Amino acid sequence: MDLNLLRVLDALLQENSVTRAAERLGTSPAAVSRTLARLRRTVGDPLLVRAGQGMVPTPRAVELREEVGALLRGCDNVLRPGAGFDAARLRRTFTVQATDLLLVGLAGSLTDRIHAQAPHVDVVFLPEAVEGGPALRQGRVDVELGVLGNLDPEIRTRPLTRMTPVGIARGGHPLFDGRIDARRFAAADHIGVSRLGKRLGPIDSALAELGLRRRIAAVVPSHTSAMMLARDTDLVALTVADWLPGTIAALGLRTFPIPLDLPSLDIGMAWHPRNSADPGHRWFRDHVADAVLAASGTGDGPARGR
Repeated sequence: MDLNLLRVLDALLQENSVTRAAERLGTSPAAVSRTLARLRRTVGDPLLVRAGQGMVPTPRAVELREEVGALLRGCDNVLRPGAGFDAARLRRTFTVQATDLLLVGLAGSLTDRIHAQAPHVDVVFLPEAVEGGPALRQGRVDVELGVLGNLDPEIRTRPLTRMTPVGIARGGHPLFDGRIDARRFAAADHIGVSRLGKRLGPIDSALAELGLRRRIAAVVPSHTSAMMLARDTDLVALTVADWLPGTIAALGLRTFPIPLDLPSLDIGMAWHPRNSADPGHRWFRDHVADAVLAASGTGDGPARGR
């Protein structure tokens, strides 16, 4: 049946008047009368009959009143984006892929935010893939966080915040005995962070422009292990400014500005377009964005509707 027939029938059954139903629908009484005639033929019942100056519903119309209203509400929920979404009733598992440095700072606050509204939603956190595969396209990952690159062309992205790389070392490191310039920075033994064991990066390129080189004394696969190693040795590691201050202090570490001209790290969120309009996925992305912005100190309030 034409959905418009149901809307006219609903208006007629609510108003018991062709004129008032037409006003409610924003059309003419003549158009409603023609539709009522069609409805009578379709249903096999007069539906509304004259009673003095007005009209009254037939027993069949009374039976249909609640059923038609429920059908229309269900159609509206299906056809209107996000309508009827209730996070408290959502039962779903979302997967987030990010570097361990981001996850350590986000996992707790994000799960608290999620479970406060949706107690039946679970979150699986995955490390960055060893190989840049199409996990978003394949549906194995819902959201990717971090410095975005090597994405499939259709992937949707949203910039979230900008982070400044800084050095980090144990509180009693000799490096803190004087001003940390490029030469003293390069002279220290460093920790490289690479899942693939790479030793050189943007810092080495910046040092080379000054005629300097640093020694990468150890390479570890994660920022977390780099911080632990820096805590127990005189090796220098890297992190980002104003991130995990409580953890850094608890480990007895100190950060310092890197005395080089380095670009900031643009942190963004990526997802596959098949999930863009999904109300549950959109709700989850909003919470991920809010958690990142709050943790980085750049959030001015809920980040909605992206």
